[in-house]
Amino acid sequence: MHSKKRIEILLEAPAQKRLTDLLDRLDVTGYTVMPVLGGKGHHGVWSREGLPSAAGTMVSVSVIAAEERLDQVLEPVFDLVRRHIGIVTISDVMVIRGERF
Repeated sequence: MHSKKRIEILLEAPAQKRLTDLLDRLDVTGYTVMPVLGGKGHHGVWSREGLPSAAGTMVSVSVIAAEERLDQVLEPVFDLVRRHIGIVTISDVMVIRGERF
């Protein structure tokens, strides 16, 4: 088992391509993008149900990275996210194939 960091980025769906392009430029080895169906936050409950377009919808992007790369990835990611509706969280994870991250 190998210790790594998971970076979870919750972001407005229209900014997803800018985020994934940035992750590619940062040579992140991989990421997963998932739609977010709804939730509750500072402004109350929200849902993507009934929205006519991607505007107002959210995605979650998950990245696993080595701890020594954390600041190199987080700084530019946060620069992008702070211009949009979104949050960034970091947690400790254990992976089996550490060489992939």
